[in-house]
Amino acid sequence: MNSILSENVGYVILLGFGSMMAILVTLIVKIETRWNKIRKTFEWFNTAGRSVKTGILASSVVSAWTWAATFLQSSSVTYQYGLGGSYWYAAGASIQIVLFAILAIELKRKSATAHTFTEIINARFGSTAHKIFLFFGFLTNSIITAMLVIGGAAVLNSLTGINIYAAAFLIPVGVVIYTFFGGLRATFIAEYFNSTLIFIVILIFVTTVYFVNGNIGGISGMYEKIVHSAVIKPVAENSGGSYLTLASSGALLFGIINIVGNFGTVFVNQSYYQRAIAARPKSAVKGFLIGGLAWFSIPFTLATTLGLAAIAMGMTFSADQISMGLIAPSVASSLLGNIGAILLLTIIFTAVTSAGSAELTAVSSLFTYDVYRTYLNPSASGRQLVKISRMVILFFGCGMGLLGISIIQFGVSLQFVYLTMGIIIGSAVIPIALTLTWKKTNKIAASSGAIIGLFLGVSMWLYSAYVLFGQVSLSSTSQNIPLLLGNVISISSGGLIVFLGSLINPSNFNFKIMKQKIIVVDERIRAIIERDNDENFLKNAAKFTYRYSIVLSIVLIVVIPIPLYVSGYVFSEMSYRIWIIAGIVWVSVSTVVIIGMPIFEAKSFVKRIILSISNRFLYETRYFDEQNNKKSDNKHSGDLTNLDEYKKILVAVDGSSMSIRALRYVENYFGNLNSKIFIVYVIEWEETDEILDSVIMNKMEIEGKQMLRGILLAKHEDKYQRFVKVGDPASKIHEIAEKTETDIIVMGLKGLGNTYHEMGHVGQKVLNLTSKPVLFLK
Repeated sequence: MNSILSENVGYVILLGFGSMMAILVTLIVKIETRWNKIRKTFEWFNTAGRSVKTGILASSVVSAWTWAATFLQSSSVTYQYGLGGSYWYAAGASIQIVLFAILAIELKRKSATAHTFTEIINARFGSTAHKIFLFFGFLTNSIITAMLVIGGAAVLNSLTGINIYAAAFLIPVGVVIYTFFGGLRATFIAEYFNSTLIFIVILIFVTTVYFVNGNIGGISGMYEKIVHSAVIKPVAENSGGSYLTLASSGALLFGIINIVGNFGTVFVNQSYYQRAIAARPKSAVKGFLIGGLAWFSIPFTLATTLGLAAIAMGMTFSADQISMGLIAPSVASSLLGNIGAILLLTIIFTAVTSAGSAELTAVSSLFTYDVYRTYLNPSASGRQLVKISRMVILFFGCGMGLLGISIIQFGVSLQFVYLTMGIIIGSAVIPIALTLTWKKTNKIAASSGAIIGLFLGVSMWLYSAYVLFGQVSLSSTSQNIPLLLGNVISISSGGLIVFLGSLINPSNFNFKIMKQKIIVVDERIRAIIERDNDENFLKNAAKFTYRYSIVLSIVLIVVIPIPLYVSGYVFSEMSYRIWIIAGIVWVSVSTVVIIGMPIFEAKSFVKRIILSISNRFLYETRYFDEQNNKKSDNKHSGDLTNLDEYKKILVAVDGSSMSIRALRYVENYFGNLNSKIFIVYVIEWEETDEILDSVIMNKMEIEGKQMLRGILLAKHEDKYQRFVKVGDPASKIHEIAEKTETDIIVMGLKGLGNTYHEMGHVGQKVLNLTSKPVLFLK
């Protein structure tokens, strides 16, 4: 098939769009950390501050689960099996995300301080089991990365003629840049942009096929053309040979393989645990449930649109082209010309890069926490851990391209990797799930289940390929029956071994031990965990999650498709119309939720940044006026040469060297005068609509007062009154100054926050809030 686009267009998207995404995401992370006063600690780098909200989590889940295969493979199976292909692709790969919500809430309940799922295994079972499941974790990330690179390189090569090896090597470049600087937070931001773009492009294709393109003739025209195509070229596995049915043995076999295989790529994938860890407990369940249902609409609607359009338009493809997933790009270019090809190429590229970023951060976390800190340098500092994380990102980023090139060199297709992944990693699914949820899980049974299940799954796959087709080759092992047997044996044998072994020799693990074995060093992150760790809420959330996750999964893979399969039902024009309209509505609602919810939830953040920037601008303007015009009527220009007249002094302390100097200055100068000194220490906390738990508030205030007593060595204790507050520092300083009728505020010119400006952000804001004189000390 000749290239639709020129190589230049391919390189513009590959390098230009990749660089643009890298710059944009890095810039947003810089703005957030600079103006939202975020300290870039190691915890922040790897867990995004453990405060991710529902909307951004849902968009992240959608993006992370949307690979090149989501667009390419879903359209391929629809082209082969009709409606059954698109449905089983969507349903067979969305229930894993819905069910993962159970593991997400159980992780919050039982090991809220964890950084990786293997860290939990190490704390519960010890180093032997830890190394076994760490192997499965790295293996999963490698397989997923291979699929991302193969799919992206194949479509770039087919549409633009770019050398497939060059494409495989260059795809990770932009990903490495923004992940290196922004860590997990950068991944979340990139994934939001990716999800937004995906839904917009899908709506463009849907509108074009059903409402714009005259050759197809809308929903009715599509129906007639597909019926006619089934007469000319019926599908042997389908009821009546029709494409308009879910009664397809081929689609059902694919669906089972899809379900089993994708459990491994979610339940054994650190990137999803990382999202659960980064999310707030109130957001974790809703984020995964919403994300799973919204993701369903992507392959379901896109494959139904492009896959069926290929059938209706009478397009023919070779087995190799179908295997490489070239149906979707071919239809897109036929419908919209170069624009359609560019649109699809763009969302495939962004999907590959954003999902690749998720895999980078996952591998980085596994190596940093579970290899470096556990076995190589247990006493590593936060700075050292960030350095190691970034080194892993660089090395694995380069390795992504090399891995893709190696697999392409062996002639392995995207479809082959996608369908075999469950055989290789599926045996670890149930052992990991039971480790997190069941106190009776035995460590020997869990480890044995994963290893023996892998051996049995691979053996059955290869043996059945030899028995049925007379040889073990790439062709024979790609057939449905060997793939089905290998996938089912792998996951079921692993689960059976761990379950029976744990019943025979049950453990009685106390999950409360996790809090003692897995520690979060960062005080602010630890405070967030303690604030959110409400046991009653988590218990009720777990009940809700088990109920709705299981019900939704049963509806998607049993209630809807099985009656349609058993009855052999072939869609009439009316039922087909309802089916298509339902898909359009589903993807439209998903678009609104995934794009709109994060914006709504971030409104306070955006407002805070705007205020911070505007306050900085006002400060710089006023500072310029003061220096050049020497205005004598400035509200902060009191006579600071005669400090004896001030009887009430407020000094703000945050533990920085400048604030301690300010305190010492006030102590030395005013200590022997007839003055009252108010000392305020504000524990910086994001202001939200929710009420902070009173117990945690009291505990934080007690710790703050202890800190003040630790740094204050005054002779005249009766002169001092201490205040410890929680909230925005500048606002609380202003509030106490008004309440105590302070005559002057004394503070350090800069605090703990990083700033390249002459004055810290708190000082700038205090100047804008108060009318009292302010004395800054360096």
